[in-house]
Amino acid sequence: MSRLFGVTKSLEEIVAHFAVDIAPALEVPSETVDGTPGLIVLEKDGLRLLKSVPWGFPRQTRDMRREGEPPSRIGLVADLTNPLWDRIVVDPKYRCLIPLKHFANPDGAKGEKTRSWFSKNRQPLMAWAGFAKNTPDFGPVFAGMTMTANEKIRPFNDRMPVLLERQEYDRWLHGSIEDVIAFQFREPPSVDDFEILHSHDRWQSGVSPSKASPRRDNMLM
Repeated sequence: MSRLFGVTKSLEEIVAHFAVDIAPALEVPSETVDGTPGLIVLEKDGLRLLKSVPWGFPRQTRDMRREGEPPSRIGLVADLTNPLWDRIVVDPKYRCLIPLKHFANPDGAKGEKTRSWFSKNRQPLMAWAGFAKNTPDFGPVFAGMTMTANEKIRPFNDRMPVLLERQEYDRWLHGSIEDVIAFQFREPPSVDDFEILHSHDRWQSGVSPSKASPRRDNMLM
């Protein structure tokens, strides 16, 4: 999937949906891209907490270290066997829920790409299965797990977020590595559950879906 998502809901709505116990006064970002803050819900000592942390774990290859280059960021967990994730995915203390309403994919020719936003029908908020950790390079960070995209999303991208139903939140936060694997490799959600908002807004525009200028040809599919 691409590296852009938005919440477009109030802090109070997010706190209520995720049954957050401790929620400091946080700004809800209009959009989140690599390296910028996103909201996550995690559990500690039996309490659900809401945090604002940057998206993307540090990634530094052997060549980057040899050349003295600083770490880049990686925000998508596609391969659970990657050494970057293998210790994190097995331990529930690193699990989190990533609130979102929409995720985006670029649409159009190179240099002219616009934003197409995807959301679930009649679902005001979604939870993306994520991981969070305090890292030496970037401090607290998070990343989201991806899965094979369904047929509605596949023309834009072959991956999509692993989206959880409310009754699955506890299983994600406390489950085994077998549960994590089952979530990533289950059948993609039905295409009938998804809406697409095609916009005229350029990919780098920073325009959130709540302020998008829709294309009239096929606003919702």
